[in-house]
Amino acid sequence: MFSSFFYHLRARGLDVSLNEWLTLLEGLERGLHRSSLSGFYRLCQAVLLKSEADYDRFDQAFLEFFKDVPFHGEIPEKMMEWLNHPVMDLRRSLEFMMELGVTDEDLETLLRRMEERIKEQDSEHNGGKYWVGTQGFTPWGNSGWHANGIRAGGQSVHHTAMAVAGERKYRDFRKDNTLDTRQFQVAFRTLRQLSAQVESSELELDVDGTIRDTGDKGGLLTIRYQKPRKNTIKVLLLMDSGGSIEYFSGLCSMLFQAATKSNTFKELHTYYFHNCIFEELYTDPRLRPQDAVSTEWVLNNYDSSYKVIMVGDASMNPYELFDKQYNWITNAYAPSGQDWLNRFKNRYPYLIWLNPKPRTGGNSYWAQTHNAIAEMLDMYQLSAEGLEQGMKRLMVRK
Repeated sequence: MFSSFFYHLRARGLDVSLNEWLTLLEGLERGLHRSSLSGFYRLCQAVLLKSEADYDRFDQAFLEFFKDVPFHGEIPEKMMEWLNHPVMDLRRSLEFMMELGVTDEDLETLLRRMEERIKEQDSEHNGGKYWVGTQGFTPWGNSGWHANGIRAGGQSVHHTAMAVAGERKYRDFRKDNTLDTRQFQVAFRTLRQLSAQVESSELELDVDGTIRDTGDKGGLLTIRYQKPRKNTIKVLLLMDSGGSIEYFSGLCSMLFQAATKSNTFKELHTYYFHNCIFEELYTDPRLRPQDAVSTEWVLNNYDSSYKVIMVGDASMNPYELFDKQYNWITNAYAPSGQDWLNRFKNRYPYLIWLNPKPRTGGNSYWAQTHNAIAEMLDMYQLSAEGLEQGMKRLMVRK
């Protein structure tokens, strides 16, 4: 039945084998696609694609082949238009919205109830406590408040949704793909090139060189050896904790796990800050007073040979970055966040800032500090491509 789709994928440069295609047909026979086009799309991804590099090409081929097939069981197109163009401007305090409580319904229940509401609804709704709409208090819609709901359309405001409905993003995973711990570890291994080779009579297997030479000789196994390397890489990892960075806590946690579990570094020292670096850093992400360490002490005890990786979304009140900070203990003014960042920049020639939040441009209130730090330091997005660029930057003295 889908033989034409098979040839369509092959014609678009996707290397789909006959065995993979038979596996897909078996999955269809067993109902793994759940009788929906979206389910079939995900099943094809799981069975036919060999790597993330094929995602973008597959999405284009899939959309091209099924462009005239209507979607069922999802957010109707007309409703998505309503949700993306709210007409009301309801201003409510967060305290008032919190009084509505938190739902204890699971995602499956919310999805089932949303499907029932969609069948009933025949007009646009803004505000309210029943329909799918904007700026209201139901679990479905956007720009309103209901903890643990499902966002449909619009933009995230409070970051409380369990899931996002009706959002189909066909992006090029070859450049900006979702990161996992393995990818962090692979990127960190790039720094091994900085390790010094040790003079020794014993040699070790050069895996990369062996693979390269074997490939150059048409598959004829060619063993290459190299002098062993001594790990000389020392890293100072400074991570934002609390506030808006909580939205990216999963991504930052994976980076931390990859760094601590990696055997790439001779030394790894991790400290935490909130929004920006000030007089004190912390040895625990809870930022408790008993875990505070003087930033001056850190600067004095870690010399300029350390590679410094700062991680944060660079979003804060502009006062925190640009103005002198008042110290309530000493009753005196202390350096601004910008002053401390400049001290780190002057102290460490190998320093980067990794940001999980993409730079949007413009000069809005919350973008001011993001733009200022990006101009001050070498900032890279916490994506596959950005992480690779950042590691390469740490290999070059500035």
